[in-house]
Amino acid sequence: MAVKLVSIRQIVPDEIDVFRSIRLEALRCEPASFASRFEDWQFLSDEEWRQRLQDPVFVAFSSNEPVGIMRLVRLRPSKMAHRAKLVSVYVRKSERGKGIASSLLRAVSDHATRLGVLQIELAVNAENSAALRFYKRQGFIEVGRIPGGVLDAAREIDDVIMIRRL
Repeated sequence: MAVKLVSIRQIVPDEIDVFRSIRLEALRCEPASFASRFEDWQFLSDEEWRQRLQDPVFVAFSSNEPVGIMRLVRLRPSKMAHRAKLVSVYVRKSERGKGIASSLLRAVSDHATRLGVLQIELAVNAENSAALRFYKRQGFIEVGRIPGGVLDAAREIDDVIMIRRL
């Protein structure tokens, strides 16, 4: 069996179709993993997609097809610009366990370091044990929780707040 090579790169604002396809797939396939719903994104205009690409978006490609994504949102106030949030994290189920998430995180972290970011932060659903284990393996530590941080079908689910110093 041939091994598919995976490449990772930051996409540019003109690649809204790539961004749209992998982001909507993530929201459709793993709805419990995100604060946003598929319906929040499905009817965005091209300009709204392009605006979201103002923050760095890294995509993993296998056979030129997007299979994973991570987005970095740097905090804007000057006294907080050393911090960034990791959002929109997703790897297609069939591609999990192949190191793609680790490679995406490495690319995002390297980019963040070049920008002068000293700390990456994230919020993860407390019920997403696979994601929690991944982030802990990658050096993130839990620094708090937001009780009922997400309301999903009338269920309140805690958000686990994690950070990693770069």
